[in-house]
Amino acid sequence: MAETEKPLLIKRYASRRLYNTETSDYVTLEDIAGFIRDGREVQIVDLKSGDDLTRQYLLQIVAEHESKGESVLPISVLTDLVRSYTTQATSVVPQFLAASFEMFRDSQSKWVESVNTINPMTKMPGFEAMQAQQEAFLKAMTAGMVPGAKPRAEAEGEDLDSIKRQLAELQEKLSKLDK
Repeated sequence: MAETEKPLLIKRYASRRLYNTETSDYVTLEDIAGFIRDGREVQIVDLKSGDDLTRQYLLQIVAEHESKGESVLPISVLTDLVRSYTTQATSVVPQFLAASFEMFRDSQSKWVESVNTINPMTKMPGFEAMQAQQEAFLKAMTAGMVPGAKPRAEAEGEDLDSIKRQLAELQEKLSKLDK
């Protein structure tokens, strides 16, 4: 198993300080949250007893983020979680939550993939006109700086007419969208 695939071992000392065994330094809850955001699995154990404290610390991280106004969990979900601890649904809730988050991760990665492979801007009405306008602007700005380019005054006159025409086309397309 590769080094990055095994959980990062964090040991909790009696002083309640958390020790990263890979880097041999002390870490905070925010550091641990950063490791997790970076895709790392963590395991937090009590140095003396060997008890796994991962769940306790992960809940503490979530509680701190929620209390700072970084609310991700709606009140109704939190309420349902509290209820699940007092009902017989307790045995079903962990599997349901795990499956829900797995589906969420899958759909999120598929969405990111589709956004990366298909640029949605290219399908926006008027995109070609905006792109041509940007190219004309850049050409006008760089004329005179590029060897063999037309003198700036001449290029500006031609490009200004082109920009005006493209702007009119874009405005016409946008007005059609409003109707």
